[in-house]
Amino acid sequence: MQTASSTTKRKIGVMVVEDHILIRMGLMTISDVAPDIAVVAHAEDGKEAIETFRKQRPDVVLMDMRLPGMDGALTITKLREEFGDVRAIVLSTYGAEEDIYRALQAGASGYLLKDMPITTLVEAIRAVHAGRQYFPPEISNRLAARLKHSMLSERETDVLRMMAAGKSNKEIGVALGIVEGTVKVHVANIFTKLHVIDRTQAVTTAVKRGIIHLE
Repeated sequence: MQTASSTTKRKIGVMVVEDHILIRMGLMTISDVAPDIAVVAHAEDGKEAIETFRKQRPDVVLMDMRLPGMDGALTITKLREEFGDVRAIVLSTYGAEEDIYRALQAGASGYLLKDMPITTLVEAIRAVHAGRQYFPPEISNRLAARLKHSMLSERETDVLRMMAAGKSNKEIGVALGIVEGTVKVHVANIFTKLHVIDRTQAVTTAVKRGIIHLE
């Protein structure tokens, strides 16, 4: 004969990683609408998330993408390096295709925008806990668009960030320790890969796609 405790289904333990307190507090009330889900831990940044995960071992992690210091994608990478199959859903205010791509590369099992209905979040948590991925159509379409684009190299991204800061080719060359002619080659490659014709368009497109972030 089974006891009541043995037949009771264990709740899905969730850890919330979010640096904005109001959003974090809102996410922690999810059990009010989903009795099978319980928030068992929370953290404000990537470092704290790793330390907390080590102690609590939640089933699913809700991870903000834009965290102070170590961002969400890098935090997921670090968690998976230490703990293996970590099931994480990235939450972001931004649906930039590069952010989505980086989250997927890091090992995220889902990606949601923060303005999604609470029912969508509940559905995502249950799906990811069951071992499935959860990327809504809008996110999947943006990811597909990203995969069609040529990827900028690390050096090209460095040049692009300095372009966004208003640096001239000469200033970029000095900062990166390369000659101005090499900078011009990188700039030309950036224009080609982003399908733009000038610096303003390059920066605007890069920000929109999430390749660089203007703080």
